[in-house]
Amino acid sequence: MKKFDKNRRYAGILMPIFSLAGSGGIGTLGKPARDFIDFMANSGLTIWQVLPVTPTGYGNSPYQSCSSDALNYYLIDLYQLAEDGLLTQSDISSANLGGGDRVNYGLMFKNKTALLKKAFKNFDCGSEKFRAFVENGDYTDFSVFMALKEKFSYKGWSDWDEPYRTYNEEVIKEFIPRNQSKVLFWQFTQYIFCLQWQKTREYAAANGVFIMGDLPLYLSYDSVEMWKLGDKIFKVDKNRRPIVVAGAPPDAFSATGQLWGNPMYDWEKMKGDGYSWWNCRLKKALDFYDIIRLDHFRGFDRCYAVPGGDKTAENGHWEKAASFDLFKDKLGWNIVVEDLGVLDEGVYKLLRKTGYTGMRELEFAFDGREENEHKPSNYSKNLVCYTGTHDNEPLRGYIDGVLNDKESGKRFIKDLTAECKPYKIAVEGSTSEALCKTIIELGYASLANIVIIPLWDFLCLGGGARINLPGTQTDKNWSWRAADDGYTRMSGAIAALAEKYNRK
Repeated sequence: MKKFDKNRRYAGILMPIFSLAGSGGIGTLGKPARDFIDFMANSGLTIWQVLPVTPTGYGNSPYQSCSSDALNYYLIDLYQLAEDGLLTQSDISSANLGGGDRVNYGLMFKNKTALLKKAFKNFDCGSEKFRAFVENGDYTDFSVFMALKEKFSYKGWSDWDEPYRTYNEEVIKEFIPRNQSKVLFWQFTQYIFCLQWQKTREYAAANGVFIMGDLPLYLSYDSVEMWKLGDKIFKVDKNRRPIVVAGAPPDAFSATGQLWGNPMYDWEKMKGDGYSWWNCRLKKALDFYDIIRLDHFRGFDRCYAVPGGDKTAENGHWEKAASFDLFKDKLGWNIVVEDLGVLDEGVYKLLRKTGYTGMRELEFAFDGREENEHKPSNYSKNLVCYTGTHDNEPLRGYIDGVLNDKESGKRFIKDLTAECKPYKIAVEGSTSEALCKTIIELGYASLANIVIIPLWDFLCLGGGARINLPGTQTDKNWSWRAADDGYTRMSGAIAALAEKYNRK
């Protein structure tokens, strides 16, 4: 496969794996992924950005995982397991896995896990490749953690009985052989995911597609890392309760700020061993993906820390993080950073020193301010231009909202027209659908070396296709799925944009 070159012009697409079309209640790493890669190849799209593929946690969010590097077994393709003789077609068709345009995570937890356990019973744990995988130890901690979760009715580790609540190597060495089958099942889920992922990456590479992964900054309190490493990498008290948790300060949108609740890293302790945990995590991610996106990049420079136990983020304060010290030996890596929101000079300086690729969003561009960094007229080449991300209202829904206000609508159309003029893009019509297509073309035309459009924006879908509404916990978050093959009809038009604006 050709090598990724950040100085070339690329077109890509944002699409979570769970949102892929197909049967089985959730998008998977089988035919749904291959069909999507075929669509990309036919559409001149060479970067597939996915959301984190770690197991989902609180609120079904992939950004609240129980592990920094374990793999979401819900995304395993059952039909490939049937091809391998581990399940029958009847096993799959008789299981209630949900359907329609939403993932039902309750059914995933209950029924898909049961199917995976059935496949495991038919699996040869004595095979040489599986034994080597287990002995390598990459997913041992996760597998033991999940076996203990099962033992304690899936409660958080802080509610487990002693001696398991406190990680102890001797206790774990005794636990594994006495619960070998349960531990091996979770190893099996990781093994199968890795096999299917490798096939997906090879298929993508054969079709000229790079895969961009997404790395959350923070982890869940109920995580393998907190359970095992505790005070080695986090700021916790003697009972491993967070001294401070992550959040965002009060602003015009929230008088009390945002309380995320994730435990905070102890950057000073991490510095003591040369940031070995982060080095391992970043290296593993770039072995797993072609490109990685670092979420909440400002948190690597300074973190907003809220006292543990507070109910709001009002009493938080800024703390210094690793900053350039973490990245000084990682220059030239294929890294995109989420540098959105209210930033300060420290973040801008870090971005300049690393040379990493930043992000801009067209939904933020048309507000009448000439200095707005999201306007394409203010772009540099080393950027990814998005219409919006997984946290945004789909572009059409955003446009509908703007046009509902007469004055905002006028300003929006005027600003969009001015931005389109240098590229000779005509703003034809004032319907949401026409404006959606115009904005997408503007992204393709822009100076940014990479343009990434979410599938829902290519489809010009409204608010019902939103992936996540930050600060809410509903079954609408992290659950949207595309209709079967509803996007293949667009391949010609999308490919024409790539050709017109030299994105190959």
